[in-house]
Amino acid sequence: MSIRFTEKARRGLVTLTVATGLALGVAGCGGGDDSKKPEISASASESSGSNPNAQEGKSAQPLAELTGPDGFLLQITDAKRDSGGFVTVNGILKNDGSKVANVPAQLSGNETEIIRHGVSLGGATLVDPKSKKRYYVLRDTEGRPLTTTGFPALKPGQSVGVFMQFPSPPASTTEVTFQLPQFPAGTIKISG
Repeated sequence: MSIRFTEKARRGLVTLTVATGLALGVAGCGGGDDSKKPEISASASESSGSNPNAQEGKSAQPLAELTGPDGFLLQITDAKRDSGGFVTVNGILKNDGSKVANVPAQLSGNETEIIRHGVSLGGATLVDPKSKKRYYVLRDTEGRPLTTTGFPALKPGQSVGVFMQFPSPPASTTEVTFQLPQFPAGTIKISG
């Protein structure tokens, strides 16, 4: 009896240790950038009004500008290859329409695992035309997409910073096609 109890306790301790490690790892992966993005989006929405091309304080042009439903404009500002084998795509999602609008649920894609975590950009993909491969948004151990989630209703001219993480295409691939449901596809360059 005591050996069985010891084994159960040991398994429980290992499970707790692994779960804690995974939770800390997930928190460390995206927590730092998320806190900075709302500050950027708040200043972008205040300074740019409804002009989609104005990016005061930024010298570089967006990699792509994609117009979606209900007046939404997605500006992809950068796509960086990380040393850990990921590509992080950053951008600004702006309500360029004349009415308050909710971010469409279709942007989450149609996978049950992602949809159950609420509205996100989980439906985004990167397509490598050279190797003919499609890369989907990464997920954490609980199936949550590694992308911006929990969008508020956006007033006209208001914007929010967004990010999406994908597996990295081969280092030789520098251009990919970015796709998001209900938006046209756009070609972007990966740096790093």
